[in-house]
Amino acid sequence: MSRLENKVALVVGGVGGIGGAISKRFASEGAQVYSTSRKGGESPCETVGSGSIRVIQANASEKADLRRVFEQIRSQEGRIDVFVVNAGLSEYAPLEDISEDHFDRTFGLNVRSLVFAAQGAIDLMQSGGTIVLIGSIADDIGTKGYGVYGATKAAVRSFSRTWANELAPRGIRVNVVSPGPTDTAMMASASQEVRDALSSMIPLGRMGRPEEVAAATLFLASDESSFTTGAELAVDGGMAQV
Repeated sequence: MSRLENKVALVVGGVGGIGGAISKRFASEGAQVYSTSRKGGESPCETVGSGSIRVIQANASEKADLRRVFEQIRSQEGRIDVFVVNAGLSEYAPLEDISEDHFDRTFGLNVRSLVFAAQGAIDLMQSGGTIVLIGSIADDIGTKGYGVYGATKAAVRSFSRTWANELAPRGIRVNVVSPGPTDTAMMASASQEVRDALSSMIPLGRMGRPEEVAAATLFLASDESSFTTGAELAVDGGMAQV
């Protein structure tokens, strides 16, 4: 039996890159997946394995958009079993260059939208539900020029601990997957020099693949991790671990 058979999943930021890999892996494991994207309109339902993916246009930073997504899932499915927040923003800005706009946009998408998305999701979740937040190893290291981004991911890690405690009596688990450098389209735009420098910092000698992050997310979303909550699973090739 597939690990997410008959489950309803919502992946915020679930198109392209890590989010897209998560959506596809969940659907291949039998889930009916709703994926949000800031770009484009709603797309036809796509069958993947024994599951499906339906893309909904929504800006995760807008509460009205989130409410619309939750109402659609409520009317079509009646519940959410698995909730993943992947939407995020990472921009370079050393301390002297941090502007109010940079700070507000980064915290707005990486933290504020995550809080209100989770608030809406738990209203549709029952005992046995799982929440997986996509964090970053930046929550634990001081990368030059990414102080605001790192602070937002530290906030994500902190919320996961608190929510795991608050939601345990309801039978809902909350965990974090924290990727290191991952070979997405955004990373592909970096120079080979930058890519080589990053790879040299990783004990396994290469960047991660979105599918590897998706596999870790599937583990925490499924019953295979039924005794795991409040945890952080690093998918970083050992970069921040050894």
